[in-house]
Amino acid sequence: MSSMIPFFQLSLGAINSETLLGRFIKERKEKYPDTEVAVATKFAALPWRFGRQSVLNALKDSICRLGVSSIELYQLHWPGVWGNEGYIDGLGDAVEQGLVKAVGVSNYNERRLRDAYERLKKRGIPLASNQVNYSLIYRAPEQNGVKAACDELGITLIAYSPIAQGALTGKYTPENLPTGPRSRIYTPEFLTKLQPLVNRIKEIGENYGKTPTQVVLNWLIAQESVVPIPGAKNAEQAEEFTGALGWRLSNEQVDELRSLASEISPAIGFPLENL
Repeated sequence: MSSMIPFFQLSLGAINSETLLGRFIKERKEKYPDTEVAVATKFAALPWRFGRQSVLNALKDSICRLGVSSIELYQLHWPGVWGNEGYIDGLGDAVEQGLVKAVGVSNYNERRLRDAYERLKKRGIPLASNQVNYSLIYRAPEQNGVKAACDELGITLIAYSPIAQGALTGKYTPENLPTGPRSRIYTPEFLTKLQPLVNRIKEIGENYGKTPTQVVLNWLIAQESVVPIPGAKNAEQAEEFTGALGWRLSNEQVDELRSLASEISPAIGFPLENL
């Protein structure tokens, strides 16, 4: 029986990440030949990258660094300020050339999402995913039409920052403030208003024998066709994340948490999602 390594999500700064992951994949397969690895990575729409060929060139470099023959999911990291149609065409070319099995986008608003879907559909290629900021305290995808469009078109919504950088787990409090850039988002005033939601998340978790992190991730899973991708810094965190699976919050609890969260001003999102 083959073993399955978790689905890997690589972000900007992919050169080092892909090189290290490629080394890991090689070592793992040498030790366990039946290992199956599913890899997702991204194309960054940088200003000096133009047209569909730039997507293919970057993808081939990624494949080389990873040491694989194809990639399961290749995504645009953010919408291009210009030349966006060329990037979508490049994704389609990648599928047709057998370099990727599925393609997706990231931080796309509803209009861009529908345009990308239709452009790929003309070539018989599905748009697999849209990766956006989505959590209990950042529910813009529910409010700006992105979530509804994903549901309508059969596109998986991949939720990044699903635990709001730890704010939803009680990591920060008015007495224990974050440092650096996060301190401008999670201010004492914001965290004070957040406490009733955090407290209720903990209470619900105790009833299920689950951690706050697991409750918050399960809330997103309960939204249907949503895949949260929390960032794990160590094996213990990765194991904790798996505890969000195999059970389900009640509909009443899902609604209660959304109601409590609606009383809090939303956290700051990613500016490019509004392009």
